[in-house]
Amino acid sequence: MLMLAMIRHLTLTSAAVMLLLAGTTRADDTKWISLFDGKSLDGWEKVGKEESKWEVQEGAICGSGPQSMLVCTKGPYKNFRYRAEVKINDKGNSGMYFRTTARPGFSDGYEAQIDSTHTDPIRTGSLYGFCHVYPQHVKPDTWFTYEVEVRDDVWRGREMTRIKITVDGNELYEYLDFAKTYPAGHFAFQQHDPGSKVCIRKVEVLPLAD
Repeated sequence: MLMLAMIRHLTLTSAAVMLLLAGTTRADDTKWISLFDGKSLDGWEKVGKEESKWEVQEGAICGSGPQSMLVCTKGPYKNFRYRAEVKINDKGNSGMYFRTTARPGFSDGYEAQIDSTHTDPIRTGSLYGFCHVYPQHVKPDTWFTYEVEVRDDVWRGREMTRIKITVDGNELYEYLDFAKTYPAGHFAFQQHDPGSKVCIRKVEVLPLAD
């Protein structure tokens, strides 16, 4: 009987801990800020070639045509978690930018690469120019969740920018940028070339303390 009572106590305690953790997760989720209303490009601005097209199709922002960037007018943001659901076409190329300028070119800010089968072998999951991933983690024309966590920090007495890259819930790596290459900035998406079509939905940011 004593053993049975102990088992019941442990079971109830474990359940209570799980409920507490679940409650914490729900509380954190409420702090995420939506940057796309699912209906319009309010809060976003195109920068680049006029012929490039950004439009909302079936609840997603879709980019096509010549080179351009679609920049979020909110911000700047310094330390944050940032995520979006993304889809890239076969042979397409795009990028999810963060800490970029209000009117960026392709080399302004950090870029989380979006590329499943483009001739550029640097695939989705790469921090372009800093840490490159070559295996295919996401098939073309398939929705996936892209998340980055960015914060200035100190490691062994050295200042740096800490960047975590996660694809579909799998953290691929954490990159430490001791050069602190880019300061606080904006979010943007890249339209790479006329053969590419990128679609984005559920764009959210969770600001973190400095």
